[in-house]
Amino acid sequence: MDIQWFPGHMTKTKRQMEQDIKLVDLVVEVVDARIPNSSKNPYLDEIWKKKPRIIAMNKSDLADPSVTALWKAWYQEQGFGVVELNSLKGAGLNQISMTAEEVCKEKREKDRSRGMKERPIRMMITGIPNVGKSTMINQLAGRSGAAKTGNKPGVTRGRQWIKIRSNLELMDTPGMLWPKFEDPLVASRIALVGSIKDELLDMDDLAYQLIGFLKQEYKEGLCERYNLTEEEAAQEAVPLIETIGAKRGFRISGGEIDFSRTARMLVDEFRSGKIGRVSLERPEV
Repeated sequence: MDIQWFPGHMTKTKRQMEQDIKLVDLVVEVVDARIPNSSKNPYLDEIWKKKPRIIAMNKSDLADPSVTALWKAWYQEQGFGVVELNSLKGAGLNQISMTAEEVCKEKREKDRSRGMKERPIRMMITGIPNVGKSTMINQLAGRSGAAKTGNKPGVTRGRQWIKIRSNLELMDTPGMLWPKFEDPLVASRIALVGSIKDELLDMDDLAYQLIGFLKQEYKEGLCERYNLTEEEAAQEAVPLIETIGAKRGFRISGGEIDFSRTARMLVDEFRSGKIGRVSLERPEV
């Protein structure tokens, strides 16, 4: 699947980040815990490589916990602070400020030794579209309107400063992808978690790729969700999707299976966690 989506405002966002990075002490990069590597923006690494960074693995309630543990250890080995979040329920949010204090500890001690007045820690919050960045900020701020939210990519459009408490300030930034996906697998994973507008996607193809992965890695959950026998689950992707459609009663006039409706349902149920806690990638160790 060839997917490219880079609206004009994202170029402007990158230029703004290049200017704003000097205003903050650290970067919190929010990623989707189901695709912790594919949802990291390599296009921006050069901008903030000299700043401490926290990887905030959001939507961890939808990801395979055993795989999330592998990713957490992997990123910690790379020198990042790491927190697991479920921003909708507020789980893990207290870890962000604690981790921020930890990664900025040395700098703050140096500032105190120089007689500099202690000021709030300033964090830049970044992430690709629809990883739950704005929901996380609203939970941290304790008010619903602190950052604009929406269950679709491209809601946050400009820089926003948000005061969390006397010693912590956040700079929100728009969700940003990169100009070209070199790896088609990365593009598919990003599309599957909803970080690219669905209008730009071929849902049939996306479901085809999803069902192939689930068959291989999460067959038990797939069989349980759609009441599949071992024999049914062993089918190739297209007949398997048709079997699921038949079990759901998704038919069009003439009795044929409504393949597109079934495909859409499969992607939606993956996104909402109804198929189970699924991670689409593992760290290469």
